[in-house]
Amino acid sequence: MRLSRAALLLGAALLPLSAQAQKAAAPAAAVKPLDFTERTLANGLRVYAIRDTGTSNVAVQVWYDVGSKDDPAGRSGFAHMFEHLMFKATRNLVAEQMDRLTEDVGGYNNASTNDDYTNYYEVVPANHLQRLLFAEADRMASLVVEPKSFASERDVVKEELRLRTLAQPYGKLFSIYFPEISYTKHPYARPGIGSLENLESATIDDVRAFHATYYRPDNAILVVSGNFDPKQLDAWVDQYFAGIRKPDRPIPRVTVTEPERTRATHVTVYEQNTPLPAVMISYPLPPDNDTDIPALTVLNAVLSQGESSRLYETLVYRDQLAQSAETYLDTKQGPGNLGVFAILAGGKTADAGEAALRREVARLRDAPVTAAELAEAKNEILTSVLRGRETAEGKASTLAASVIINGDPRASDRQLAEIARVTAADIQRVARKYLRDERSAAIHYLPAESAPAGAKGDTVAVASTVQVAPLAAPANVEIVTPAPEAERVAPPAPGAPVVAAIPAPQEIRLANGLRVLVVEKHDLPLLTAALVATGGGAADPSDRAGVGSLTADLLPKGTRTRSATQIAAQIEALGGSIGSDASWDGSSISVTVKSDQAAPALGILADVAQNPAFADEEIERARAQAIDGVTVTIKDPSQLAGLVAGRAVFGNQPYGHALSGTPESLKAIKAADIRSAYARTWQPNQATLVLVGDIAPAAAKALAEKNFAGWRSIARRPAAGTAPASQPLPEPRVIVVDMPGAGQAGVVVARPGIARRDPSFYPASVANTVLGGGFSSRLNQEIRIKRGLAYGAGSSLSARREPGSISARTQTKNPTAPETVAIMVAEMKRLGTEPVPANELEPRKATLIGDFGRGVETTDGIAGVLGAYVVQDVPLSELKAFTSKVSAVDPAAVQAAAARLLDPDRASIIVVGDAKDFIEALRKAYPKLELIPASALKLDTAALK
Repeated sequence: MRLSRAALLLGAALLPLSAQAQKAAAPAAAVKPLDFTERTLANGLRVYAIRDTGTSNVAVQVWYDVGSKDDPAGRSGFAHMFEHLMFKATRNLVAEQMDRLTEDVGGYNNASTNDDYTNYYEVVPANHLQRLLFAEADRMASLVVEPKSFASERDVVKEELRLRTLAQPYGKLFSIYFPEISYTKHPYARPGIGSLENLESATIDDVRAFHATYYRPDNAILVVSGNFDPKQLDAWVDQYFAGIRKPDRPIPRVTVTEPERTRATHVTVYEQNTPLPAVMISYPLPPDNDTDIPALTVLNAVLSQGESSRLYETLVYRDQLAQSAETYLDTKQGPGNLGVFAILAGGKTADAGEAALRREVARLRDAPVTAAELAEAKNEILTSVLRGRETAEGKASTLAASVIINGDPRASDRQLAEIARVTAADIQRVARKYLRDERSAAIHYLPAESAPAGAKGDTVAVASTVQVAPLAAPANVEIVTPAPEAERVAPPAPGAPVVAAIPAPQEIRLANGLRVLVVEKHDLPLLTAALVATGGGAADPSDRAGVGSLTADLLPKGTRTRSATQIAAQIEALGGSIGSDASWDGSSISVTVKSDQAAPALGILADVAQNPAFADEEIERARAQAIDGVTVTIKDPSQLAGLVAGRAVFGNQPYGHALSGTPESLKAIKAADIRSAYARTWQPNQATLVLVGDIAPAAAKALAEKNFAGWRSIARRPAAGTAPASQPLPEPRVIVVDMPGAGQAGVVVARPGIARRDPSFYPASVANTVLGGGFSSRLNQEIRIKRGLAYGAGSSLSARREPGSISARTQTKNPTAPETVAIMVAEMKRLGTEPVPANELEPRKATLIGDFGRGVETTDGIAGVLGAYVVQDVPLSELKAFTSKVSAVDPAAVQAAAARLLDPDRASIIVVGDAKDFIEALRKAYPKLELIPASALKLDTAALK
């Protein structure tokens, strides 16, 4: 789910605990408020700047005070569709040039539409700041809206709707039904994604009028965060933005008042592609600037943040009633909502789920939360705030949300200070005030096949009483056209590069063989600790797929001295959360906490790694949750296509089975299998402790010695990576999995790849980036931008400890699946038969370098890269060598790698969707294709049937 509005607004401020709370948790670390400057231009544009010379990047964000609530009558989804058009041409920029200015230089850009705002954001190397300011000003002042791009982007938005809402399980529950049941008068009731009918009815004149009405300097803010010279920034802002005219007409504002709900409402719907029943209860809340929001934010954390939260501990863990139980604190400029929801476990009913959710809400009304719960919630909020502000982009987003939602750039700091003063009595008070049963709106979201004979369920729609204003087109809207090429103003040249500081890990070895890697990063009081061991899902026995993943899930579920609930409560009281998982080649346990909590956090992590109990009741609980999770996954066309592709490429070899297992394989796993998986993986001589953040090497060594020096290997074993293949890989296949009623078709073209340490890794990585890495890649250009066939298309190189796979994938409407397959195959072949031009190759290399650079800006990002190097058997020197090795790749190397690794003749083609819409066309191209009904698919065998 999206971050709550309150959580996004929270800034880095000192969080003093109440006297009562201090008894239950360590004091919070002192954190400085956001340090920014602000000024307003004569045309009304508000400009905020946050300087950070510790980064080589700069974030540029423009937020407009217009969102989905402002969609015109009969045009739901309009603000979101318009967001897409802002990436097309301007008077001086050609279509997609924003991508040339960002992604092609190692940065990136994106945008989002919220109920209250539309924001456009970029991160680029700092020497490209002037170019981005020029571009943002140009599209604010002189956007070109012409029929071709309008029609193309409308098709893309339709595919996004199908992807996020119609094809995904529960997509309609969250993006359509939740707002519709929550409001009876306010335009927040309309889904931001809109509807196919409303999108189709929009006209180009509507788009031009919308831009003229809302996209103006006095309805926008500009935030620049990162490494820049303040005086130079002011000069550039004046140069590019000050001359944009401020219209003399008022800005339309929504002034609707949502009436108080005084009687509970309840609806039941039956939907296709719903693997498990779900329940959602919506409670109306005040606007985000209300004085009760801090107490509601803490209440929300008590209810659903972490595994010691009330919803998880009761519904998911104790009673095993739900596969997941969460909340969504959706606060806004106007009235918001608290969504309390659960996806039920297999065999459980929606009635039981709703009753359990209401019991937990009633507990908040009936009795105060404990001092420990209160302190834990506050510490969790603080850690979340710190993590959100590790980057220039995170700081910019926090400040911008404060301005747009609350009208105060310091709102984030103010709210965090107010959260520190929240008491248990405050939480009980707001629960009694807002979370009363008679104020609730509930929905049961059930599988279509569970409907009684003749039952159609309730109709859920935007209430007829919702008030929506028509789009009042300003008089004499200027129709902007591209400037003649000779008159077009080119973006300014980039400045001198700012060199990125690549972290240097320091290595320590304990006597028992444990490797310790330390990276100092003292800008924020944060520490990420990750214990990584070689040995993951690739080592699963052939009839026990998912045992490595299940074993990893069980590590924090009890030790010899701590129960699962005690582990969750103790780590979350420190403001962190403990996570564990298994990749193909390794397993890991990690935690991020405030650095002053490093000692107790490392003690818990060490206990979890060395002393897992694997109690029978925990095994059964984790097994049931894993089965429910897989049940949901295989209802998603794209995810199922990926699982089928793994079997098609690798057959019965390691990497071929489902990493998380299947319902059948998970049921077969015994306690002895789990203990064996643990024993072959978790040994100190094949484990590495990675510590990144606010810690000195001497302190890191002392913590490692204290917590891990006594860890002993059970027996000397080689690293449990993937054994070399003992038989040839399968021949390529073309497989169609028929999923009747699927909202879209998932398409994957996959073939064998290389190991991470293969000498051709860097040329192959560049080739993959040209093919499908980023918005400007060939696949996305051909499938999304030129034809509007999908919301996005890309490719991935999964280079592992042993040769992995390389695949192209997308999700498209069912009838266009054959066309999409043909494009993917053609682009894979083309890359190996002709050299990539330099003007395409250099930007794609910059994209790869930029993605890597942003990935190592945060503590958990650095820990993740180092952990991957460990399990993939890659030298740590690659951390500093990555940029130079990518830069050295030439066109000949790319073509050679593509000819070897992207030849589609060695690829399997997988399409999962409603086969009746495309099977005949696909069969003409591939007469030997295999058609497998989804109901008959067997992921546990290489044959798949």
